Parts: sequence; C-alpha cells; structure tokens
Amino acid sequence: MNSNEILDREFLEIRAKILEVAAALDRIERADGDVSTDPRMKLIADAIEVIAGEHSDPIRAEKIQLLFSRAYDEQWRTEFSIASRF
Repeated sequence: MNSNEILDREFLEIRAKILEVAAALDRIERADGDVSTDPRMKLIADAIEVIAGEHSDPIRAEKIQLLFSRAYDEQWRTEFSIASRF
C-alpha cells in the first residue's frame, strides 16, 4: 500500500483516537484538583510534542514507547521476584 492508501484506511481511526485523548485531557482539566505537577502529565505532554513534531520522523512510535518505558535493568527478574526459566 502507498501512503495515500494507508491514510485513507487509517484516517477515521486516527481522528477518533485524537478526539479520545483530547476528551480525556478535557475531563482532567474540568475535574477538581490540580495535576499540573504530576509527572504523568509531563509524559503525556512530551508524547504529544513527539506526535506534533517533525512529520518526516519515522520513529515517533518508538520515541513515545521509550518515554513511557522504564530504563532497562539487567536485574529486573530479581527486582520483581520472577524466577529465571533457565
């Protein structure tokens, strides 16, 4: 498929997801309390910046995944008390 065909196929779903994110952010803003210093809000803002940034960037999904991921720790099995399969 070429890029135009993919856009034709994906446009409505992309639009719906963007509206869903905007609606969730609106609900947060209208609710009582203040989350402006919550680090999760910073992560969301950073992810939106990645999306809105360079349109020719082919690794936006990777950048956003890394934003929301923990740094790799070789001792993760120990940290989460998971027995090795070996």
